[in-house]
Amino acid sequence: MNLSLAVPTPLQYFASLVQSDADFPLLEAAISLAQDEYPALDVGQVLGEVDQLLARLRRRIPADAGPLQKLRAVNQFFYRDLGFAGNVNHYHDPDNSYVSVILHTRRAIPISLAVLWLELAQGLGLAARGVGFPGHFMLKVNLPNGQVVIDPLDGQSLSREELAERLEPYRRRSGLVDEFEVPLGLYLQVAPPRDIMARMLRNLKEIHNAQEDWPRLIAVQNRLIVLLPQAWTEYRDRGLAHAEAGHSARALQDLETYLFNAQEGLDLDAIAQRTVELKRAKS
Repeated sequence: MNLSLAVPTPLQYFASLVQSDADFPLLEAAISLAQDEYPALDVGQVLGEVDQLLARLRRRIPADAGPLQKLRAVNQFFYRDLGFAGNVNHYHDPDNSYVSVILHTRRAIPISLAVLWLELAQGLGLAARGVGFPGHFMLKVNLPNGQVVIDPLDGQSLSREELAERLEPYRRRSGLVDEFEVPLGLYLQVAPPRDIMARMLRNLKEIHNAQEDWPRLIAVQNRLIVLLPQAWTEYRDRGLAHAEAGHSARALQDLETYLFNAQEGLDLDAIAQRTVELKRAKS
């Protein structure tokens, strides 16, 4: 009898991790993103590396430490002792989104640093969460005397004035000024793990799209569709990538899925025209 079990593909493994919001393993899912680029990656080994960092951090903290003392200890350990920081010279390097690489380079973009920082902070029992702030992912920690918002690039806490200043360019681009202005607090709501994962994938999507790297873009789109099966624009974008890669049948399937399900969209006519062209090219 053959008892060997088929090893899941990276996409199947990712799908198993993100199927439920009730118990969403954010760090493990984030680590798994690198499997498309690094097929030999051992996710368990990377999880073990992070566990070792948490064990080192815990040994430094007195048993009776309060939340503020724990927060200071996390920042001291993460930013000053380990030297994690933003990769300002190579901001658009895909490696900035791969936890396994970041653990060694100590350089990344805000959201990737935030995922690692959260694992350490939550491991100490801190009420820490991610915040999907426009243009720059943030961290939020609830302390006995209030809430602190932190920049994951350097661990600095930000005042309401500083946050409002960072938000101003986004508000102006989006027309959310004067009578359309919304309270700052709406931009500081907790980002669920699924939203964090989508944002990480869309960062990679932007990089691969800009480089017209269709195979890598399609791999990212596959994950986005597994993560967000009713995000119809992701089917559209995968279809367009398949078209660019010369996969006409797959492109048609995705674009027709988008056209069938999207209730509104300024590009519906253009996408319909693209499907006509693809069908004509196939015949």
